[in-house]
Amino acid sequence: MATYKVKVATGDDFLSGTMDSISLTIVGTEGESHKQRLNHFGRDFATGAVDEYTVQCQQDLGELIIIRLHKERYSFFPKNPWYCNYVQICAPNGRIYHFPAYQWMDGYETLALREATGKTTADDCLPILLEHRREEIRAKQDFYRWRVFVPGLPNYVHIPSYRPPVRRNPNRPEWNGYIPGFPILINFKATRFLDLNLRYSFIKTASFFFRLAPMALKFKIRGFVDSKRSWKRLKDIKRVFPAYKTIISEYVAEHWAEDSFFGYQYLNGINPSVIRRCTQIPDKFPVTDDMVAPFLGEGTCLQAELEKGNIYLADYRILEGIPTVELNGQKQHQCAPLCLLHFNAEGNLMPIAIQLSQTPGPNCPIFLPNDCEWDWLLAKTWVRNAEFYYHEAIAHLLGSHLIGEAFCLAVLRQLPMCHPLYKLLVPHTRYTIQINSIGRAILLNEGGLTARATSLGLKGIAELMARYLAEITYESCYPPNDFVERGVQDLPGYYYRDDCLAVWDALERYVTEIITYYYPCDAAVEGDPELQCWVQEIFKECLLGRESSGMGRAPGHPAGVQGGGVGPPGWAGACLTGERAEILPDGEGSYAMAGEPDDRRPLGYFPDIHFVEDVPRRSIETFRQRLAQISHNIRQRNKCLPIPYYYLDPVLIENSISI
Repeated sequence: MATYKVKVATGDDFLSGTMDSISLTIVGTEGESHKQRLNHFGRDFATGAVDEYTVQCQQDLGELIIIRLHKERYSFFPKNPWYCNYVQICAPNGRIYHFPAYQWMDGYETLALREATGKTTADDCLPILLEHRREEIRAKQDFYRWRVFVPGLPNYVHIPSYRPPVRRNPNRPEWNGYIPGFPILINFKATRFLDLNLRYSFIKTASFFFRLAPMALKFKIRGFVDSKRSWKRLKDIKRVFPAYKTIISEYVAEHWAEDSFFGYQYLNGINPSVIRRCTQIPDKFPVTDDMVAPFLGEGTCLQAELEKGNIYLADYRILEGIPTVELNGQKQHQCAPLCLLHFNAEGNLMPIAIQLSQTPGPNCPIFLPNDCEWDWLLAKTWVRNAEFYYHEAIAHLLGSHLIGEAFCLAVLRQLPMCHPLYKLLVPHTRYTIQINSIGRAILLNEGGLTARATSLGLKGIAELMARYLAEITYESCYPPNDFVERGVQDLPGYYYRDDCLAVWDALERYVTEIITYYYPCDAAVEGDPELQCWVQEIFKECLLGRESSGMGRAPGHPAGVQGGGVGPPGWAGACLTGERAEILPDGEGSYAMAGEPDDRRPLGYFPDIHFVEDVPRRSIETFRQRLAQISHNIRQRNKCLPIPYYYLDPVLIENSISI
């Protein structure tokens, strides 16, 4: 007889436990146990419980490779789901085997789990293991399928029975499944068909209601939700957010109209990746020395400042010609501005010229700081308006959410749970598909917030994202290259760059250590068909097969894998943004989501045990120590700053795109 000590861990989210009957079969290299029910006196598999059992076998099963969990009806109790964290088995020789699950079992079914050691196909020689990984991928590909969202944009997940919601009556503000007057609330009815393994936890779901509902009610009572009138006075906007004051919001309220703060936002604001060093004034922006000489200081000129590297340009050419819509019966307008900035002797980045079109001429003047106060302020406001759309459509929706979801889906469809890349990336997929389903339900559908509260509307936002996706390259997604290419690698006061590079370096070193452990040579990468399929699926479904992206080539060495492997968390970090200065839209157009739900997992916090080998576990611990040091450095620096920059503090970055 051989005795096996078994521990079964149930998830700690609300209703993770089950009353169903759970049985276990253990498979080893020397045999297979009989199916044995896991049961002892009292409640089994309660929420948060770690239950212990003893399984007797007729013989030693050898090295354990697979277990099967059987979920069946128990007595008269109705069927209910069960979330299994893991199963741990101590063999007669004292060796402990870990079998990660971290998934729901919904119906009466059997779930086969592999021992946790990370393995590529080259590491598997047993037919049963090779068949298990093939069957796992086959089943996931049958369930998770690609679906076209908008032509020209990354495709997204199609799950049987899931359909986006529609409005019952386009003349009414409420949507199907929504509480009337509360468009900010999440339509969980619209996403109820999502696989249980993709959906928010109970805690995260509840936090949406308890945090956002009171705020939505305040907006509704104040008449801002469905307001059709424009703001009459600047100070009236302050009444919108009276209860959410922070150091940043108070500073913005005091300094928003100042040129120095306008320039500061290009370094540490909502979209700090558009500015680049200007070495030659472009023909489409005919700024002359006479125009800007008064703003450059004594003893210098425009050409001298260009040669010194003190002139910078923000060019929103990608917005040119994007169609706009009508809102409340009024035709909306959008511009594609150019903004010239000067880094002065006082260490401030100051705007010195603005042109609101890509085509100069009599009808497109160049605005200067010594123009009429309101002309100059209005020109800066239009630039900020362009900045908002660039950020929301490109950095936020496309760069984080849509691209992130494509990576997530490729991971689910092409990598089995035992694959090292799956183990590396799965923490960074948590809730991403759920939040994107919510976004499509309330933001990116007919009658949603994008359609009725933005000047570009759905069509314009989609075209803007499609334009940018067509320009993305593999190299442009590597921040160290991006900062050098834009010529801002040594620009003082660029805290976004400093923190981004620090976090990226920690990520890169962590990923390199993990990948090098599992892929010791080029041949190991080239010989991994699952990795190749993962890359090719991203190339096809995310980048839409565009060869110029540089992703079509299969990675030929570990560094190539490392660059792609950190895609979702890297892009997510790069897209975290700071404060925004609001413009003067309609009341409804000022309405925005705020607050952050609970159930967060900050970068580097991996409570789910996927890696069991010593080398990757040491890498995880080292990674966390590096992040802790970065966080400490950021907080020490911020003590001396009038505007603390904490948006890339690792404790505030989530592992995944989940909000």
